[in-house]
Order: sequence, then C-alpha cells, then structure tokens
Amino acid sequence: MPTAEFATPIAIAVIEHEGRVLIGLRPAEKPLAGFWEFPGGKVLPGESPAAAAMRECREETGLLVEVIGLLEEFVYAYQHGDLHLHFFRCRLQPTSSLPSPPFEWMPWERLSEFEFPPANRPVVEKLILGMTHDSWHC
Repeated sequence: MPTAEFATPIAIAVIEHEGRVLIGLRPAEKPLAGFWEFPGGKVLPGESPAAAAMRECREETGLLVEVIGLLEEFVYAYQHGDLHLHFFRCRLQPTSSLPSPPFEWMPWERLSEFEFPPANRPVVEKLILGMTHDSWHC
C-alpha cells in the first residue's frame, strides 16, 4: 500500500461558480491523457498544498481562487507513480470567470457524463451524490 511519505504531493482545486464546476480535458502528451480533471498539479518544495492548489489554478486557467476547505486527501498508486492527492473546495475570486482552455464551466448535473482519472472518481461521486452547489456558500 502506498504511503504519503514517498508519494508525489498533488494539489487539486475543485471550484464552484454559479451552479457549475470547472473541469478540463487532459492533453495527449500527459499521463492520463483523455480524462477530464479539475485544475491542479505538483506541490512545490516548501509550498503548502492549499497554496499549490491556488497557484496551479491560476497557471492552468488564469483564474484566481481561494481555498475554503479540504474535500479529500489520500494516496493513490498509478502505474506512473504514487500520488498524495489533496482535493480542495475553492471559491472563485471576483475577477474574470472565463477560464483558459481546455478548462470550462460545467453544470454539476453533467459531471457524471465525463470520464475522470481513477483517483478522482471517489471525489466526483461524492460531488454528484451528496454535495450541491448550495452547500459551498460559506
């Protein structure tokens, strides 16, 4: 069983805005190409996972977000390596709401139509089954 100590730390921003969630299609040249994902990436040395989620979202989508809570944290073993995943609930900052491609806003109800990487599936299922966008407002 993989452990967090040796896994690559990954921060993921799950962002709700006006009843929609931000997702994008992974490009062909990356591992897990063709799957849909939330914005995110590797945590840099000395960086907190929450700060990494905000930075990665800005770099990948051009959008500024703030972390409002941890959704899930676990280690997942892929063929290409073990990942220590941190999924954060995030809120869009009052700037532009138009993300850079390949990211786009998708209604909550449509999440089940998209194929996410295996590690993301428990989080996506949790979002579909239990969480409505109303529960994100603090």
